Amino acid sequence: MERASDLALATAGNGSMNGSAHGSMASPLLEIRRICKTFPGARRTVVALNDVSLEVRKGEFVCLVGPSGCGKTTLLRVIDGLERADAGTMVLDGQPLAGVSRDMAYVFQDINLLPWRSVLENVALGLEVRNVGNKERRERAMEALQMVGLHDVAESAPYTLSGGMQQRVGVARALAVRPKLFLMDEPFGQLDNFTREVLQVEVARLFSRIEATVVFVTHDVDEAIFLADRVALFHTNPGRITDVVDIDLPRPRWEYDVRADARAIELRSRITQHLGAGRYLVR
Repeated sequence: MERASDLALATAGNGSMNGSAHGSMASPLLEIRRICKTFPGARRTVVALNDVSLEVRKGEFVCLVGPSGCGKTTLLRVIDGLERADAGTMVLDGQPLAGVSRDMAYVFQDINLLPWRSVLENVALGLEVRNVGNKERRERAMEALQMVGLHDVAESAPYTLSGGMQQRVGVARALAVRPKLFLMDEPFGQLDNFTREVLQVEVARLFSRIEATVVFVTHDVDEAIFLADRVALFHTNPGRITDVVDIDLPRPRWEYDVRADARAIELRSRITQHLGAGRYLVR
């Protein structure tokens, strides 16, 4: 029987030219090889990731979907260096990846903006850590705010913004550092449905324009189908990738009703059945 890690690698090069703007011939930016991560406990050891392998091509949008506790966020944290893997290797743009890299930016579900800083100063925070000079820091932070449509509130306090606007600030903070890879952990999970769908379109437009490479965690199957070129499906006990699905839908997807599309309905059915509808609450 083909192992899940081998399945992920085998399907990494089978992207559809119809659904993906980047095609199957694009070279991998991120290579994840047989990553394992456990969390020892007093009563039992949790195997968060077991033999997980995946490739993400340059300019590709990959969503990680599965039930709570299947290792999606753990994998994102391992990629970013926030957690150390027990076994396995990773390569980013041809270089071994171990620990925190300045070539990546992480967008958290909880943006945690600093209330004593202005919106502009919050966006510039990552640039400060990278020792970017004050003039360039301000210019790049303002450019990022313009990209997400918030340049007019640059000097405002973050607590004066709506939830959706605060999420845009979080995206702008990632954009400002000009990363090779965006890691996004359910960034719209706490928003109302209307605001969530608006931001899905905005992110899809923006990342398409700049040809960003994205790994995006979500519980929402419809969100994954709308955004992704491919969707990696996770199961629990142990956390692992059990399938990788090509989202072979035409782009740009904001120009038609994806949910009503016959192929999208087929993809949703395939994903939810694979994840075990009735066993897991996956929207």
